[in-house]
Amino acid sequence: MILSEPDFHHTPVLLKEVVEALGIQSGGRYIDCTVGEGGHSEAILRASSPGGQLLGIDADPDAIRAAEKRLQAYEGSYLLVNDNFSTLERIASEYNFKPVHGVLFDLGLSSLQLEAKGRGFSFRHDEPLDMRFGPGQGITAEQIVNTYSQDKLASIFREYGEERRGRQIARRIVESRPIRTSLELAKAVEKAVGGVRGRIHPATKVFMSLRIAVNQELANLEEVLPQALRLLGYEGRLVIISYHSLEDRIIKAFIKRESQDCICPPKTPVCICGHKATLRPITKKAIFPSESERLANPRSRSARMRVAEHV
Repeated sequence: MILSEPDFHHTPVLLKEVVEALGIQSGGRYIDCTVGEGGHSEAILRASSPGGQLLGIDADPDAIRAAEKRLQAYEGSYLLVNDNFSTLERIASEYNFKPVHGVLFDLGLSSLQLEAKGRGFSFRHDEPLDMRFGPGQGITAEQIVNTYSQDKLASIFREYGEERRGRQIARRIVESRPIRTSLELAKAVEKAVGGVRGRIHPATKVFMSLRIAVNQELANLEEVLPQALRLLGYEGRLVIISYHSLEDRIIKAFIKRESQDCICPPKTPVCICGHKATLRPITKKAIFPSESERLANPRSRSARMRVAEHV
């Protein structure tokens, strides 16, 4: 994987709303689990000054380098860790960074990752099919595309990309092997569906589903949410920005479950679970970017934010 020099491309999504949702206070401690290029982290440190502290985590070493450059003015107030947020509790314990006043997740892909050479996240350029957030992670998209069975590929496209043409796309991919680059994959998808029609390229969902599979994004999200909750102090805020329905479904279900005293099956006559509510939803519905933000930053269009408070 080619690591590019850091530069600031990324416009933080829902920046003002994130700062408000976290209820940031001077001297507070916050964790940005997807630090990216540091846009949200910078706003958190600014709002929590003087005395604010931030722990930033990202699996992508390029992102850590870019964030380090962006946050120089707050040297001594932050710590950046190149790791996967699925081990959030271990990381926080290792650096004695708990409890905290707020935890932020901005899921999805940053501009840095989309534009970095040699990553294969996009089909705008012909690049090796890597798609790993971090170079030391396991399987690549190329390995999945060239070794998984037709049925398994179709399942990935259907479950992670909600692609209704997953079976015919998987068949064409298997017939076109070996597929080494992003453009080769995009062309195979085009042939499978009869070309490009409309504004959205037919390979968009295929690329998203492969990225999710490579980085185990949904499994990691399910694993980290309870960890984030355990790290929150009283009235600490959990703020999560997601970009597709699969992520949002997991987040919504988690907040709903942790906001109830009893999670027994509906027909259970007496509560036997012993579960107690630990979260309070701050907003009943998801928060979406304003029209002006969507126009200024088209990649924010699919973003939605959910907020809950530790009780």
